[in-house]
Parts: sequence; C-alpha cells; structure tokens
Amino acid sequence: MAILQKHGKSSNPDLANLKDNPPDNFGTLGSQKKWTEPNSNWSRPLARVWTVVLLLGTCLLYCARVAMPICAVSMADQFKWSKRESGMVLGSFFWGYCFTQVLGGYVSDRVGGEKVLLLSAAAWGAMTAFTPILAHICSQPIVSMTLARFLMGLLQGVHYPSLASLCSQKVVESERGFLMSTVGSGSYLGTLVIGGVGSLMLDLYGWESVFYVSGLLSVLWAYCMWKYLLKGEGPIITLESLGNAGAQSKLSKRHWLRLFKQPAVCAVIITHLCTASTFFTLLSWLPTFFKDTFPDAKGWVFNVIPWFVAIPSSLFSGCLSDHLIGQGFDTAAVRKLMQFFSMGVSSVFTLLLCGTTTFPMAVAFVSATMGLTTFSHSGVSVNVQDLAPSCAGALFGVMNTCGAFTGVIMVYFSGYLIEATGSWASVFALISVVNLLGLGTFLVFAEARRVDIEGAKSKYHNIHI
Repeated sequence: MAILQKHGKSSNPDLANLKDNPPDNFGTLGSQKKWTEPNSNWSRPLARVWTVVLLLGTCLLYCARVAMPICAVSMADQFKWSKRESGMVLGSFFWGYCFTQVLGGYVSDRVGGEKVLLLSAAAWGAMTAFTPILAHICSQPIVSMTLARFLMGLLQGVHYPSLASLCSQKVVESERGFLMSTVGSGSYLGTLVIGGVGSLMLDLYGWESVFYVSGLLSVLWAYCMWKYLLKGEGPIITLESLGNAGAQSKLSKRHWLRLFKQPAVCAVIITHLCTASTFFTLLSWLPTFFKDTFPDAKGWVFNVIPWFVAIPSSLFSGCLSDHLIGQGFDTAAVRKLMQFFSMGVSSVFTLLLCGTTTFPMAVAFVSATMGLTTFSHSGVSVNVQDLAPSCAGALFGVMNTCGAFTGVIMVYFSGYLIEATGSWASVFALISVVNLLGLGTFLVFAEARRVDIEGAKSKYHNIHI
C-alpha cells in the first residue's frame, strides 16, 4: 500500500506557479497552447453552490434512468410484453449509454462541461416526460420504448464525462475529491428517491406519473441552472466553437497516442474498468443473492440500507482526501489510499459474504462493501483530472466506456458461474480477484503529476504536484 508522505509548503515560486497555473503544451515547439485562464477556477462559495446543483442534477439523472425499471412490470402487463421483450427495452439503454461517453467528454473539453450538462439534461428530461405519450400513440409500444431507452442512453452517456471535464477546469486540486464524491452520491440518493417516491406514485397514480414528474423536474433543473448559474448565457454549442482549436485538433492524434503510452494513464483505465465491472456485478446480483439465500427476508431492507450507508461514506471519502491533500500529503499517495479502501478493504467484506449464515450479518457486510466502494470517487475517478485536466472529459469517457462494456460481460459471466457451480462463493471470489488486480495496477503505476504536457515534464520531473 502506498505510504502517505507529507511535504512542507514549498517556497519555490516556480513550483507554486506550476501548481496554480499549469502549462498546457500539446506538441512540438511552436504549437504550444498557453495557459490563458489562470484565474478560471471557481471561488470556494461558488464551488459549493455548483456542488449542490450538480448533486441534485445527478440525483434527477438517476430518477429518470430508474423510472423505466420501476415501471417495467406495470408496462409489461398493460402492453402484454414477454420477459424477453421487457429485457430488450431495459437493455437498450446500455447500448446508447456506451456510444456517447467519449464524444461527450471531447465536446466538454472544448466548449465547457456546463454547456453539455445543460443541453443533455434538457433533452433527456424532455424525453423522460414524453415517454408515456410515445407509448400510447405508437401502434407498437415495444418499438417506441426500445428506441426511447436507446436515446435516453445516448443523452445520459455524456453526464459523467462532462462532470469530469468541468471539475478539472474549474475546481482546484485540493477540492476535487469532495466535489466528485458529493456529486457521485447523487446516484445513490436518486435511486433511493425514485425507489420510494416513485413506487408510491406508481401505486397511486399509475406508471405514467413517474415519467412525467421525473422528466419535468429534470427540465426544471436545467432551466434553473441556465437562468441562475449561467445567467442565461452560453447554452448553444456551435460548429465554430468546436473548431476553434483547429491546430490543437490536428495535434490531438499524436497527443492521444503519447497519452495512452503513459503507464499512469493505462493504470487509471484498467483500475476504473475493474471498479466498474465489480460494481455492476454487485448491483445486478445482490438482490438475487438475498432472495436465494434468505427467501423470507424483506426486500426493502437489503435494497435500501446499503444505499443509506453509501451516501455518507461517499461524502466522508471526499472530505478525507481533500483534508489530507490540504495538509500537505502527496496527492498520488492520497488517491492510492482512497482506492485501497475502495477495492482492497471492500474485497475483505465481499469475501466474508461467502460464509455468512445470518441475514443481519449479510446486510452488514454488503453495506460495508458498498460504502467502501464509494471511496473510488476520491481515488481513480479524480486521478484522471490530476493526470490530464486538458482532456479529462474525453479520457473519462474512454474509461467509462470500457467499464460499461466489461461490466456487462462480467455480469453475464457471473450468472454462468452461479449456474455452473451452484455457489455464490465463486462470484464473490471473482469480484475480489478483479478488485485486487485493479488495485495492484493502481498502486504500482498511478501518479498525480500532469502527463498531458511536455513543457513542465523536463523541468519539474522530480516534483510531484
């Protein structure tokens, strides 16, 4: 495990200047892009406002995303869908979600993540609200709902890469952990809200109400963000704005090739791939594990308690990582420490599930696993912004795309293991092995210095920032 090394405040003015205003060099001499916005970071009060707004936006993102799974049974009864057809509707979201990750990050890096977040939220919010209308006016609801979910995936796929891009451009290094972990907890909050309130609305007012409310609230969030935070400016993305960095775009091929040759970049991709795969597997199979192992247990207990634990755990990890960095501890060591808790310590509790015989102990171990997993918000998820803030959105899109694809493969393979072995221990062992593989890679190769620049690499090669 990485050893936390504490450094005193440097008196070197060049180092201070590099940390506050890092250079941004993308290629050969004469093609340098100078750092023209040294004071572009949000002030602390403004950062706190954005944190709350983005937390609410991520919460609504998941409310809209989970609306279909909650309403799927009622919709299947009304439209006479088979299990296969219901699965086709639910699964179509994933394919759209994978295709826009890199594009969303690429555009965010060039025009600003806040613009992409705004336009995408308005679009997927409107699509969610319009879903019941599409289902009723179309002669083949299965076709319209499959297309609607695919479009939802396309529109929501840009959310997290845009967040990564926005955070890397506007938030100082010592405060990124708190923002990303807080915003990340919005996914758990949204799942809880739509699971509770959405189920109640489904019973009282029908499945259509779930889509109407979650969709309209999302559009309202986008409008308030545009009106009060962006001051009614900047929601339009033009081809001209995308093409402003023409010379930079020509150099981007060499830039990306050089970037992917960096061990630290490969490490964050592999680690995020492992983290996402194990998380998707747990998310998909834990309800089945509880039903098979403890058939008399109440579903709301194991579907709710772990998420209640995950929210404060995510917030704590962000506060802890920012505090350690603020106290002068090495940034790379702090990222590794957070990832050690996320993948290393959580694997211990995952393995303990193999021999669990009582329901309370199983819930406790699962809650500990899910809570510790959230520490990755302050680990690998933020590390990509340390390494390449100039293209953090696009790089995070690559990471998330790889994680989503491998996550689906691991979910299917876990189902095969359960059928072949008849034991849940094989699945939990697989999760632990994948976690340790990703953790080992991160501990060995992860860094926190910028690798998307060359000008400072030779001058400050021995300084970790």
